[in-house]
Amino acid sequence: METNPKEIREQMRAEYANIMSFWISKMEDHEYGGFYGGRDKDGDLLPNAEKGAILNGRILWSFSTAARIFGRPEYKEAANRAYCFLRDFFYDKQNGGFYWSLDAKGAPVDTKKQAYAQGFCIYGLSEYYRMSQDPEALKLAMETFHLIEKHFRDTQNGGYIEALSANWAPLDDVRLSEKDENTPKSMNTHLHIIEPYANLYRATPDEEVKAAILHCLDIFANKIIDPQTHRFNLFFDMDWKVMSNIDSYGHDIEGAWLLYEAAEVIGDEKWMEKLKPISQNLVDITLKEGWDGDSIFYEKVNGVLDTDKHWWPQAEAMVGLADTWRLTRNDAYYEKMCRVWNFIRNKIVDTKKGEWLWRVNKDGQDAYKDVKAGFWKCPYHNSRALIEVITRIENAR
Repeated sequence: METNPKEIREQMRAEYANIMSFWISKMEDHEYGGFYGGRDKDGDLLPNAEKGAILNGRILWSFSTAARIFGRPEYKEAANRAYCFLRDFFYDKQNGGFYWSLDAKGAPVDTKKQAYAQGFCIYGLSEYYRMSQDPEALKLAMETFHLIEKHFRDTQNGGYIEALSANWAPLDDVRLSEKDENTPKSMNTHLHIIEPYANLYRATPDEEVKAAILHCLDIFANKIIDPQTHRFNLFFDMDWKVMSNIDSYGHDIEGAWLLYEAAEVIGDEKWMEKLKPISQNLVDITLKEGWDGDSIFYEKVNGVLDTDKHWWPQAEAMVGLADTWRLTRNDAYYEKMCRVWNFIRNKIVDTKKGEWLWRVNKDGQDAYKDVKAGFWKCPYHNSRALIEVITRIENAR
């Protein structure tokens, strides 16, 4: 297993370039604009796949980050493509906000407004602004922020509700996906609201945005993190009653670094100090319950362990471990991060057809037919993890 920081850095840089190359060469839609809705496991185009706001917001973030850091013209061109398509096709010009999905040609299919998706549009728009300094992108990001605060914020019980119709009316089914519980609040939505809010604050240190970040941190500390298990509960009613029994190892270790990042971005030292043990607990519990020595399992539902290894929890495990190493200077976390990276390189990266596999089984075997790219499968988790780990290694030496 390679642990030399210089070698790890170079391996990650090379894989980062491979990922971005896949999305430029295989996913750009030169007929209808933007990016294709999906490719199957073998890399064959899914011509009728819907184009989702989450996928496109994440693509916008990914290429904006790539262009900002590396300055390569093809990255900037891809970011411009993603931005223009999000602005021109996903944006609801009548009601504001962004549609959930479009058909392959760019016509609206599902016009609901999911808070989670609005958050990822802010994430992409704010990063595009950081890269381009285009004031229109920042204006649209701030407009979307205010729409979330106006329509999704629960002023009575705190936090944010899940979804509304195109014109901001209540919906009966507010689930983010078919596997989720139909509850008015979820951990996942809150995690991916605080994440774009932190990036929006990077783009423009607005006091309203800062106040919303502080509100989210308070919700996580006092409503979402279980006081007995010190892990995330996932689904809630309006009064924050827990409505599920699920341990999501990927979300726990992802949240460990995203929560601390939010406090760090706004420079709140009290929250940073409070979150250090909370973040370390989330990582340590993941290692204790969901770690097999090389990688992390997917989740446990009602006591039943799902031992598959999905691509995104492995990516987030690398960042969570690297961040805990940064904060504690305990090299055991760095060594475990290297183990996860070794697992990803050997079992998750598709060296023949590009990008990463969706998942492998507990033995690391490629046993599934999941798509290579699609509504939920994008360059966000993996490219971000590589950049975040590279940055932590560079800053530590």
